[in-house]
Amino acid sequence: MLYGSDRDDLRRAYVDAWSKSRAGHALEPLERLLAEVIAEHPEYHPVLESPDVLAREYSSEADRSNPFLHMGLHVAIREQLATDRPPGLRKLYAKLLPRFADAHRLEHALMECLADTLWDAQRTGGIPDEARYLSRVRRLKTPRQR
Repeated sequence: MLYGSDRDDLRRAYVDAWSKSRAGHALEPLERLLAEVIAEHPEYHPVLESPDVLAREYSSEADRSNPFLHMGLHVAIREQLATDRPPGLRKLYAKLLPRFADAHRLEHALMECLADTLWDAQRTGGIPDEARYLSRVRRLKTPRQR
């Protein structure tokens, strides 16, 4: 189960999906989504293939980004787009996509909006404000070309 509260179960879902994908095994829809996100992040492949993947700690103090948080936000964005939740997100995405270099870059911009919205909800003890989230998405600027 991907959405359990156990960190190890969540990590194991990523590891198992990646392992099955690399071995050419059939994947369930959620496993396919995880494997697609993982494939787009080769920098995380060694993490997922590491024997200490379940025990490794990620914290802001260590100045090391959490690959599971990062990939989880990608999954969340893709699920939001698939369900158009909040309503109107899919239309905004379609409007923004031509202004970004590619879908992955746009997802990263959306992830920042989502993370800010989730942080606000956590800080206030409320639920995520969908209207504010969409407002943040509407204000996205095209990233500078590198």
